[in-house]
Amino acid sequence: MTPTTQKSSLSYFTWAFVVTVLGLILGAALGWQTTGTIGGMATVFFICTVLAVLEISLSFDNAIVNANKLKDMTPEWQHRFLTWGIIIAVFGMRIVFPLAIVAIAAQIGPWEALVLAAREPAEYARIMNDAHLPIAAFGGTFLMMVGLNYFFNHEKEVHWIAGLERLMARSATIKGIEIAFVLALVLIFSSFLPEEEASTFVHCAIYGLLTFLAVEVVGGLLDASQQTMSAAAKGGLGAFIYLEVLDASFSFDGVIGAFALTQNLFVIAIGLGIGAMYVRSMTIMLVEKGTLAEYRYLEHGAFYAILILSVIMYVQTMFHIPEVITGLGGATLIGISLWSSIRHNKKERAEEHALAETPEPQTPELKREPQVQA
Repeated sequence: MTPTTQKSSLSYFTWAFVVTVLGLILGAALGWQTTGTIGGMATVFFICTVLAVLEISLSFDNAIVNANKLKDMTPEWQHRFLTWGIIIAVFGMRIVFPLAIVAIAAQIGPWEALVLAAREPAEYARIMNDAHLPIAAFGGTFLMMVGLNYFFNHEKEVHWIAGLERLMARSATIKGIEIAFVLALVLIFSSFLPEEEASTFVHCAIYGLLTFLAVEVVGGLLDASQQTMSAAAKGGLGAFIYLEVLDASFSFDGVIGAFALTQNLFVIAIGLGIGAMYVRSMTIMLVEKGTLAEYRYLEHGAFYAILILSVIMYVQTMFHIPEVITGLGGATLIGISLWSSIRHNKKERAEEHALAETPEPQTPELKREPQVQA
């Protein structure tokens, strides 16, 4: 992906705007078809809009983390992720994933699950809500490992919350410390759940942990095996798999939370699909404009937001937390990290300006003694 510094920020969202218009028209048409009233059409239109905003607010950190990984990938693999990856994200996570959950939970086929979603949305939503605990345990654990893996890094030199992050960077020399931290949290949260739910929570959390470790190992092996290939093929497949699993983990919360607004799978797919396009556009903009390099603490805010989201997913196994709180929390952290980055840049520019204006000290000329002629 070639940097395009002359491209305006708004132009990156052209396709997102197009998908928004088409999606909202489709949502309004779906509302008219299902209700046959202007009020019903307006309701579905409004729900699609709210779901899109919900997805965008929940995925600020996702876009930043994607950009952080994408900037080190080859242009070919960047393009593949931003084309194939978005198709998998929109259709796979917003349609196939909920159908798969219901099919497994109800022990029915994928087609029967689709028919159930269309004809009995209330029953479909009930099955999805019943599956929330294992999904939250799995997704929360995976995301927590993603966040901790960023901070527990002894090579990390830039720190936002300096004291805490320096401590974590130094502690990274202790092998497996982040795994121990996650397992300790899993045991703590499971102790507050009923026995049967606690067992499910622990099992699914361990699967989430193993998935993260497996993705890391497989990604490393795939990328290492490609070192003998052409430069265009290096360092791509492993990162691609990592980003797809990461996108899936980010989508868990949004997909489950969407059922609080509507029980219609197709309305959910439209609303969240619109939001996913904005996430894609933000990711491209961050990579091409070099925003992560320009705002040094933006990544920190995103990874702190990931850690908070993972803890919220754990807490949601005990009681409901409104999705608006989750979205606003992450967006607020990223906003504060952006503000801190801007302050840092202004301070650096002021110091450079002051240094440039400081006159160089003049070396005094030595007074020459008159020579005495012999």
